[in-house]
Amino acid sequence: MSSDTGGRSAESRGTPRKAAASGWIGSALEYYDWFVYAQAAALVFPTIFFPEGDPTVALVSSLGTYAVGYVARPIGAVVLGHWGDRRGRKNVLVLAMLLMGLSTFAVALLPTYHQVGMLAPVLLVLLRFVQGFAVAGELSGASAMIVEQAPFGRRGYYASFSLHGTQAGQVIAAAMFLPLSAFLSDEAFDAWGWRVPFLLSAVVVFAGYLIRRRVAESALFEEERQQRRPQRAPIVQVLRESGADVLRATCMTLVNVIGVVVSVFGAAYATQPGYGIEMDKSVYLWIPVVANLVALLFIPWFANLSDRFGRRPLMIIGSLGSGSLSYAYLWSVGQGNVLLTVVLAILAWGVFYQVWNATFASYFQELFPARTRVTGFAIAQNLGLAITAFLPSTFALLAPPGSANVPLVVGSLCFGITVLGAVAAWSARETHRFPLADLGAKDARPLPKEEFDRLRAHSR
Repeated sequence: MSSDTGGRSAESRGTPRKAAASGWIGSALEYYDWFVYAQAAALVFPTIFFPEGDPTVALVSSLGTYAVGYVARPIGAVVLGHWGDRRGRKNVLVLAMLLMGLSTFAVALLPTYHQVGMLAPVLLVLLRFVQGFAVAGELSGASAMIVEQAPFGRRGYYASFSLHGTQAGQVIAAAMFLPLSAFLSDEAFDAWGWRVPFLLSAVVVFAGYLIRRRVAESALFEEERQQRRPQRAPIVQVLRESGADVLRATCMTLVNVIGVVVSVFGAAYATQPGYGIEMDKSVYLWIPVVANLVALLFIPWFANLSDRFGRRPLMIIGSLGSGSLSYAYLWSVGQGNVLLTVVLAILAWGVFYQVWNATFASYFQELFPARTRVTGFAIAQNLGLAITAFLPSTFALLAPPGSANVPLVVGSLCFGITVLGAVAAWSARETHRFPLADLGAKDARPLPKEEFDRLRAHSR
């Protein structure tokens, strides 16, 4: 079977746009479910799923259930990564979609603490665990399928569509709460309004299943499966062959602390009565919408820059730029300055963080060979996210309601974490000029820049 310079089989040509489109739609639908929970955990759950009394305990407990989903992600990464590397990228995407949608729908049916006591938070934790397990296979499978079918020299651009979909899912999730909070009283919103976005996940399940079942399997995966016997334990192989890259990618993933600071802890800091700021909740329904609408404009452009100039520069700039802005953002929240808070949220999350976000999917995929690609990506990303998920509760404990130094404490922790991510990116090899078939090989050599630029100019 003939192959082009980028390592794609001739039969797979002409499919990158279809792969990118299916990755975008599937990621948007699945991450809609994921982010609906994140919004509710910061804005609603502390008062309806946990006992009244100490606001710090209720807030930490609610953000803890948010973290449980991330604890489940490494487990899902091992299971679903194994599934994707042995049975195919398409199969793992369909399974992940079904698990995510059904667990999200079930959250809408849960009784409150006032109705059933401690059973309510227990059930909430259980369903969040299933959500975390399911979402662990989404981005690793979708971006692997896209990267393996992308034209040479444009892997970053095409892979960014899966990230574009995750941001769109967040916009849709936040937008679902806006009319409910605007037109319902606080009592009605807390009683039943918050359940509506979760109920709509039934539509998400149906639509996502129809889309995913029609997606063609990655041609490179089919070639790999025909040429060698599938590994019984891809996790063992990826840790043995690429353990250092798993560690690097895990540390780079910690840069997701920016989203945590802006949208999760930031929302709690701004709106929970114990901090004394008490911004209107609608502000924190609009911030994810506006910041992510800006992100949708920038992601393809930044990803295209990573194809031209390399992955590492953008990973480093995005990490340090967004991390440094966390101080100013939290200070503006503490001052109750709504306009400045929105502007800095857009700069930190909608612009500088997206420099990193637009690049990491292709970069992580390129660090691993095809035989362990989904597993390597999934483990590194989800282990990093599991660590990141405990940061909102950690921030709330280190800078609890009533603290006077929240911007300094939380801002310093955030910036230190992004520095670690930048160092990890600096220590990794550059991959954007490697042919697809050579990705993950320790002795791989990049194409000369002149040849790379010539081939890239003729690819679409």
